[in-house]
Amino acid sequence: MADACQQLLGKIANCRLCEAQLPLGAKPILQADSAARILIAGQAPGSITHQRGRPFDDASGERLRRWLNVDSDTFYNPSLFAIVPMGFCYPGRGNGGDAPPRPECAATWRQALLATLPNFQLTLLLGRYAIEWHLAGNPLAKAPLSTLTEQWQQMWPNVMVLPHPSPRNNRWLAQHPLFETEQLPRLQHRIAELLYDA
Repeated sequence: MADACQQLLGKIANCRLCEAQLPLGAKPILQADSAARILIAGQAPGSITHQRGRPFDDASGERLRRWLNVDSDTFYNPSLFAIVPMGFCYPGRGNGGDAPPRPECAATWRQALLATLPNFQLTLLLGRYAIEWHLAGNPLAKAPLSTLTEQWQQMWPNVMVLPHPSPRNNRWLAQHPLFETEQLPRLQHRIAELLYDA
């Protein structure tokens, strides 16, 4: 399984499937290892991540690591955290933020890659595209973010939906204080179990 994962990651690194539609060109950014027990499923790399070449290497990533209560070395260890966005390349700007992930990416790579990652015990979903793909068939797949975070225990302990950690969501976080006071402590405890109690 480890060999299959690495072979597929090599193919993804060379993917140019939708390069003509990408304003900065193709630069797939993700991390994965067949041993990883935690999957972070986000949207697509932002422009800063595209420049730096490492997932969540920006202000959003700093907040996400605080939420998870892990340091950078732990977060960027692919045998601990797989970071597999719905789109692997920066999609450009859209209305009010980044454009949606290119649909070709998930259609081409996602099922095959996840099949080489058999050890997930916790999947963290950030963003509507990740939520709808991973919760396909679940009545909560189309629910608003506030509903998904309020009803987090329905998917616990295997899945948790998070708001995007972008500073753009400061208002949402202020309006939903239970996320930080109730959800995050449980999440941090679960992360610690998976990382250190194995």
